[in-house]
Amino acid sequence: MTDLIEWKISNELIDYDFAISEMEKRVLNIKRNSKKELVWLLEHKSVFTAGTSAKNEDLINNKVEIRYTGRGGQWTWHGPGQRVVYLMLNLKNRLPDIKAYVYALEELIILSLNDFKIDGVRVKNQPGVWVSNNSGFDKIAALGIRISSWISYHGISINLNPNLDEFKNIIPCGIEDGGITSLHRLNTKISLRELDCTLHKYFKKIFGENGSFCIK
Repeated sequence: MTDLIEWKISNELIDYDFAISEMEKRVLNIKRNSKKELVWLLEHKSVFTAGTSAKNEDLINNKVEIRYTGRGGQWTWHGPGQRVVYLMLNLKNRLPDIKAYVYALEELIILSLNDFKIDGVRVKNQPGVWVSNNSGFDKIAALGIRISSWISYHGISINLNPNLDEFKNIIPCGIEDGGITSLHRLNTKISLRELDCTLHKYFKKIFGENGSFCIK
């Protein structure tokens, strides 16, 4: 299945509205069987986005640029230094199970972080991937998806080396007692290319050649 998937890396900062438009067009073409599935790796221009569960009171600074979007989840920030991975996949060709898909995306992040000696974990009832600190957990990666006729879009974001102060403008994902961290803050000063190569390796492991999620 992975041989049929297109991988695209954008080296310039991508406007959020443009990305949404491109994803929607691609999803429509996948439904029509006129385009391949797509994994798109990018960095956004700075923007705060609200998912379908976002609460207005969790936007602390209402003077920042915001977008309301149809993905799942609450408030988050996207911007330079954060690797965003948008996945436009036909889940009917794999496993049409949203919970299994979310688990697979989390596993993709966890395995990739582990390659760089970072122990990413799931925290019960708290979305995303976290790393432990002295008093609790800090979030290092977020997840928000949308499904249309079993075609996925939106996806994941991993904090490589963003300006973490941006997250002070919101209550990220509605969680008040969790911090935010990045690979560089954890002294893992890798490049986007190194992260991308690791994501590609584990994507092939998880979204296996047999057409389903290969999670043991």
